[in-house]
Amino acid sequence: MRAVVMREHGGLDKLVLEADFPTPTAGPGEVLLRVRGASLNYHDVFTRRGMPGIKIPMPLVIALDVAGEIVALGEGVSGWSKGDRVLVDPINRVEGGLMGETQNGGLAEYCVAKAHQLFKIPDGISFEQAAALPVAYGTAYRMMVARGQVKAGEKVLILGASGGVGICCVQLAKLAGAYVIACAGSKEKGQRLLDIGADEIIYYQEEDFLKVVQERHGKASRRRSQKGGGVDVVVNFTGGETWVKSLRTLRLGGRQLTCGATAGFSPPEDLRYIWTFELEIKGSNGWEPEDVVSLLELVGSGKLKAVVDKTYALEDAAEALRVIEDREVIGKVVVTP
Repeated sequence: MRAVVMREHGGLDKLVLEADFPTPTAGPGEVLLRVRGASLNYHDVFTRRGMPGIKIPMPLVIALDVAGEIVALGEGVSGWSKGDRVLVDPINRVEGGLMGETQNGGLAEYCVAKAHQLFKIPDGISFEQAAALPVAYGTAYRMMVARGQVKAGEKVLILGASGGVGICCVQLAKLAGAYVIACAGSKEKGQRLLDIGADEIIYYQEEDFLKVVQERHGKASRRRSQKGGGVDVVVNFTGGETWVKSLRTLRLGGRQLTCGATAGFSPPEDLRYIWTFELEIKGSNGWEPEDVVSLLELVGSGKLKAVVDKTYALEDAAEALRVIEDREVIGKVVVTP
């Protein structure tokens, strides 16, 4: 089969299209999928580069998010049939492991997955839409809905709003009825975020987002008898030097949500803001299967549409990963083998 194969860590040149990579077979409890859509994530960039302390089996086919059709059933598999359209939960929650990291992922014509990792794709949802969901949209859903409980009428500030997770945070906040302030790095990305539903944009490369929020929405008051200014919720999965500044945008009793730290996991902290303004810090780790089910229901009902910025053929998979690495996308990138 055709597959994009990584045989050692390094740059984009380590992703090589091979025409005769061995086609896998479905073992006990497994299904063989004809891959129809594979969504890339920044995690795939880290896998290609190599991560300290994490040993990756080689050769490896990357891509965590996989959607496709069942073409063969392994021994003991029940409840599924050949031809079923399915989405794979990238995490093997029984035996352990991760698609595209500890086992071959979606940048190939075929891949195998455990039957217990499968979700049925409802009629009317494309493979591209389905493949975009688990990692980025699932992470955003758990942070915004299951953990963050964003509500109608709240003001929500979203850092890193133009990536896969950030885009979904914008969409989910709007779906909840919140007022969304999105941070963008360019006018083009800002306009796309407005088109998607953001109410206002802060261009963080040109202006200090803390200063802008305080000018537009006021400063928080520590007195419970005063309404004060600030936003209700900050979504910050960048960390680094933005961490304390984002805390300072919050109103009295506001909450900061985080699911990662792309700019640094050990930022300087100032605990005074947390106790003085009675702030909540809510962490959210990945997604659960029920989050993916909820997302499929939202997409199937037409209430949500995954933002797929670009679609690539298998032979262009290295370029697909490059635009993610260079942050040239707004939303998701999908490869269709």
